Amino acid sequence: MVLAPHPSPEAPVLSHFDLRGKTALVTGGCRGIGLEVARGLCEAGANVAITYTSTAAGDAEKIASDMSAANGGRSVKAYRCNVRKREEVEATVEAVAKEVGGGRLDIVVANAGIADHIPAQDYPEDKFREMFDVNVNGAFWTAQAAARVFERQWKAGGEGTPHRASLIFTASVSATLVNIPQKQAAYNASKAALVHLSKSLSVEWVDFMRVNCVSPGFIDTEMLTVHPEEWRKQWFSMIPGRRLCKTPELKGAYVFLASDASSYMTGADMIIDGGYTLP
Repeated sequence: MVLAPHPSPEAPVLSHFDLRGKTALVTGGCRGIGLEVARGLCEAGANVAITYTSTAAGDAEKIASDMSAANGGRSVKAYRCNVRKREEVEATVEAVAKEVGGGRLDIVVANAGIADHIPAQDYPEDKFREMFDVNVNGAFWTAQAAARVFERQWKAGGEGTPHRASLIFTASVSATLVNIPQKQAAYNASKAALVHLSKSLSVEWVDFMRVNCVSPGFIDTEMLTVHPEEWRKQWFSMIPGRRLCKTPELKGAYVFLASDASSYMTGADMIIDGGYTLP
């Protein structure tokens, strides 16, 4: 097993982050973290596909169109895809490689996820299963479909040719600690599973792809604005940085992991939390 080397490590450092000519797919890319990740990848030069489920088709297409226009007409396309359905995920990944990448795919961000806050003793069976179906199973179906494309490309180029594909999971600091005061055992467990899945796949698939995680802390998204004000005050008191993270502050980390700038990085969990996990 050989991890693909950097193609030109002596080149000026900013060139290491260049994604021109690459094709990227971001699941759950129409809002929140996923939307900013897609923007960042596009701004770095990649052609980008974004998936959605609950967003209206017209809205998703406008998001893609606006992103393309803001980046010189670079190819951006939206696809409806329910990550719970393995066949749908596989079909979408193959369509993105063909329609956006002209037969190639280089970067996949398994970002789609859900959260819920229910006391563990009262957790309904259907809700618990849904949490894992989206956050773990859906991420795995995405990874599996990406791996099939990445391995096929690697073999087509000759197995001696390094292939620098990148898979990135959006996990959470909830994989590392237990958030309070909210009760979210199912969410925490699903994200912990995702981090270890990432580590396992990074070893198993090292020949033809890198696999890493980003674990955000408290991010200023719709997912947090619905929570009680007293919860938010408690969080601020526990975060050394004393503020929430704006979603665009995350996009640089994803560009780093998607690019040759992180060529020797695989199996890592990048925690971005304003110091929340440190005390």
